[in-house]
Formats: sequence, C-alpha cells, structure tokens
Amino acid sequence: MTEWMRETLHDDHAQALRVDAVLYDSATDHQRLRVFENARFGRVLTLDDVVQTTEGDNFIYHEMLTHVPIFAHGSVDRVLIIGGGDGGMAREVLRHKGVRHVTMVEIDAGVVEFSRKYLPRLSNGAFDDPRLELVINDGAVFMRETDQTFDVIIVDSTDPIGPGEVLFTDHFYGHARRALNPGGILVTQNGVPFMQPDELIGTMRAFSTLFADRGCYLATVPTYAGGPMAFGWGTDGDARKVSLEILQARYAEAGFTADYYTPEVHLAAFALPGYVKQLMPG
Repeated sequence: MTEWMRETLHDDHAQALRVDAVLYDSATDHQRLRVFENARFGRVLTLDDVVQTTEGDNFIYHEMLTHVPIFAHGSVDRVLIIGGGDGGMAREVLRHKGVRHVTMVEIDAGVVEFSRKYLPRLSNGAFDDPRLELVINDGAVFMRETDQTFDVIIVDSTDPIGPGEVLFTDHFYGHARRALNPGGILVTQNGVPFMQPDELIGTMRAFSTLFADRGCYLATVPTYAGGPMAFGWGTDGDARKVSLEILQARYAEAGFTADYYTPEVHLAAFALPGYVKQLMPG
C-alpha cells in the first residue's frame, strides 16, 4: 500500500507527498526529524511532519534568501545565518567569493549531523569550507549576546511554532538590527502570505520601527504550498534601489549561474500583488 506524508500546517489546507522510501526517522531533543524519498522532489526533509526542504526545489528558497541581499549590497564580507542546519543557505552564500566569513547558528546539532549524512546535496561541501563557522546555540540567545557585526543577516527559521517562535519577535529583530553594519541588510523567512498573513504582518510591524527601508519580496516554492512565499527585507541603506545594469554586472562578476535567481527576477520579486501590499503597515 502506498504511504503518503500528510502535512497539516494550516487549519484549512493540507498537502501530501508520496513516501517512496524512508531513509531516516528519529526524534531529537527538540523535534522529530524525517527524511524520505519522493520521485519528483528527491529527498525530502520534514520536521514534525512539516516539509522544510527538498532536493528538488530547495534552490528557489535558498537562492532568493541569499543572492537578493548579497547582490543588492554589493560588497558583503561577513554573513550571519540563523538556522539553516541543512546547509543549503551556507552553500549559496559561499558561492560568493567575496564573502570572507559566514557564521551559522543552529539550535539542533542533530539537524546538521543527519543533513551531512542524508542530505549531502543540500550543503554540497559547505560544512567543510574554512570560511564557515558553525555555532550550536539558540539563535535568539546568540543574537542577544553577540558583539559581532555583519553585512547581511539571514533568518532561515522554521515556522513560528516551538523553537522557531522566538525568531519572530520584536526583541529578536531589534538585536539583529544592532548587529548590522552600516548599510547592512536583514532578510527573513515569512511564510506564505495567503495562508499565513500574521507572520508577515508581525515582522513588518517590527521592521517599520527599526528600518528606514522595509518591505518584502516574493518567490514561489512548490512544496511551500498556498501561493508565493514572502521574504522580509530591512535595511537603513538604499540597496533596494540598485539598478538592473549594476545587478547584471555583479552577477556576471560573481562567476556562477543560479537556477532561479536572475537580476531580472531580483527586481521583479519586490513587485507585490494587492493582497500582500495590504499586509504592509500604513
């Protein structure tokens, strides 16, 4: 009999993925981790039966949370990743040769351990890059206590349930703002606005008091069902105003080809449909 993984993250909507083979199924101190094979999406990682990432479509999420702020900034040296234990975010950040140091703060060492073993394609060697510093700690605690500063901070959080909830608070965002260098950019995972409007509303409310330039941009990730996903954007600089010509030049100079990100997609991602605009403060 065919087994299906049924995700019920939302009260009024569910999605299901066929489980062709279970590769890993175990509970850690913080959450239940599972990896299974699916013919279309490859290896699928779930936390408490909620899809976190897949081999098939992870590139969209990871590319848009890294390349948009890094190319917009133009001279990124130090990056902080909160979360990202599967290594996909670090993989994309480290494609930028100008980035000299990446700090990745992951609360659960078990996520890193099994990702290296069962999802090696996601990190693609990132954990072995000498520019990466892996810190096993609560992201909120690290953000509150660090005296380091960064050009880009990426919040690769789970949904605001359980351990991920503290990463959506005004206090957390305030500590992140303090840790940004002048002109630095904070980007965040804010769910699917059609299904989870409160996630974006809460983050944008906090950003409106912290940043001169705040808003969000969008990308559609198939396994994050319910419409395009929102990524929060906050900065006191003018990086959002970068021209297409400059983005094209920076992209060409970077020397790699992304599978979703392009300079044209970068600019278009900030064009919001009406129902998302309505979630913005003011």
